[in-house]
Amino acid sequence: MARSPNSSPTIRFGPAGWSYKDWEGIVYPQHGSKFDHLAYLAESFDTIEVNSSFYRIPPPAHGQSWVRRTASNEHFRFTVKLFREFTHEKLPGTKQEGQFRDFLDPVHSAGKLGALLVQFPWSFRNDESALTRIDRIAEAFRDFPLAVEVRHSTFQTAEFVRFLGERNITFVNIDQPLFSDSVKPSTFASGEIAYVRFHGRNYRKWFDHEEAWERYDYLYTPEELEPWAERIGSLAEKQDVYVITNNHFRGQAIVNAIDLQHMMGLPYRVPPAMEELMKERLEG
Repeated sequence: MARSPNSSPTIRFGPAGWSYKDWEGIVYPQHGSKFDHLAYLAESFDTIEVNSSFYRIPPPAHGQSWVRRTASNEHFRFTVKLFREFTHEKLPGTKQEGQFRDFLDPVHSAGKLGALLVQFPWSFRNDESALTRIDRIAEAFRDFPLAVEVRHSTFQTAEFVRFLGERNITFVNIDQPLFSDSVKPSTFASGEIAYVRFHGRNYRKWFDHEEAWERYDYLYTPEELEPWAERIGSLAEKQDVYVITNNHFRGQAIVNAIDLQHMMGLPYRVPPAMEELMKERLEG
């Protein structure tokens, strides 16, 4: 949803995902079976990135439910990760395109969709076929605000940022372990919004891991976040910014999202179960 020309840019902070068993007793209080994890987080954050849609296409009823459960926060917006077959495998057909659009429609029509995240793997390199693939996806989902994340350094060029800008697609600025061919920290702005994702810097487990969560087991120090606070502030001078922390293991994404808001002098809300932990961290 585009920002009104007369309003000030908004920075929304939030984690990637909300359904993690290792968050129980850390991010979430001890609770019964009817506890609503999404509604609980929406009281503290203005965005959450949906990552379950990366693994399977949810039914429209899921989107409708998410809109209803976050209604108490009028500023809340979702970002939604595109189904992995569009980015990591052979492009699916029009049936899957229609299914994904049907799923997104309730979120988008309710004004709750901040961006559709199109995340490509590190193996995806900048060449003609890659640009054609991005164009195909952009055409299939032209009714939604798009943000593209690439991880290989061949894309970190003015030409590629211009390519996205001509299509009103947001370049996702990321923090990840830096190897020789990694996309490095940046402040590219190419679409209606800006998007920043933090993956952690677990060099040892980034490519060599048995469980997917291992690569995201990382807690940023305030010193590591300070340059990013400046970058986010710079991006927010001109457009709304979505800041997503994906270093989710044991709630570290929540800690660092609050860290960033605190060091930028922005108002923040700590989930009640984490008040003691965050008080000690921020005041210590």
